[in-house]
Amino acid sequence: MTFVAPNRMEWLCMRCFKEAGFHSVFRLVLTMTCVLFVLSVSMYPGLKSIGAHLHSAFTGSYVPGHHSVLIINSPNEQAAKDIGRAIMEMRLAASINILTRTSTMYYWKGQIQEATEILMLVKTRTSRIQQIIEYVRSVHPYGNPEVLSFRVEDGSLAYMKWMDEAILDN
Repeated sequence: MTFVAPNRMEWLCMRCFKEAGFHSVFRLVLTMTCVLFVLSVSMYPGLKSIGAHLHSAFTGSYVPGHHSVLIINSPNEQAAKDIGRAIMEMRLAASINILTRTSTMYYWKGQIQEATEILMLVKTRTSRIQQIIEYVRSVHPYGNPEVLSFRVEDGSLAYMKWMDEAILDN
């Protein structure tokens, strides 16, 4: 058997074919990487929640910051109950405590004011805070309602598991 060297044109065609194949594969890999990145970012809250569940299941420990407590003020008990019930019906919180008749002092127009308000403690997932804030701002009788959140760093693992079951996934 004798070896016949390819002529220059055949060699260039084979080289172009190989390079085109490489570039096509590179473009495909790059495109798939971009698609996976976009999907990961768009699903981030859900992935974070799944990651927290897996971490808790495998290690038996709590992922700090996965849950939060929101403090929301209200001018009266009925407004607090209406807001609280709506949050619960939307399954955005596991539970809400309504603390009646808290004494409040605040600055308003350069003077110290005193009032009686109702305070709500909303226990939820950290990933649900923005939905709750948006809802409260849309229905609250105050133009600028107090809505503050505090991340839960630790607590009863059984209670945290119950909270996750009570709150709908994102």
